[in-house]
Amino acid sequence: MQTFSIRDLREHTGELSRTAEQGQLALVTRHGQPLFVSVPFSENLLAFGVHVALATHLFQSGSMSLGKASKLARMSIAEFTEYVSRLGIPVVNYDPAELDQELAYLNS
Repeated sequence: MQTFSIRDLREHTGELSRTAEQGQLALVTRHGQPLFVSVPFSENLLAFGVHVALATHLFQSGSMSLGKASKLARMSIAEFTEYVSRLGIPVVNYDPAELDQELAYLNS
């Protein structure tokens, strides 16, 4: 997530627009403190609301756990898991080396 100060908004409005067009969130700050989050407009935002769009993005980027994202989305973990799976977002994201270690442990 990119961060912009209020001053940056005046000088770099195009960059914030490009960030939104790429489907990314942006954090806007004032004096170093979070002020608001820019959430890109999408069909999912219209259909499910800003809390689901924000939770989905934060989960996908690895900034938020599945449990916390499901709470933010106001869904059960099962509902949120099904929702993000339908969007093609992996629910479990293992590093290949970790996966090999886990499988070796299970097979021992």
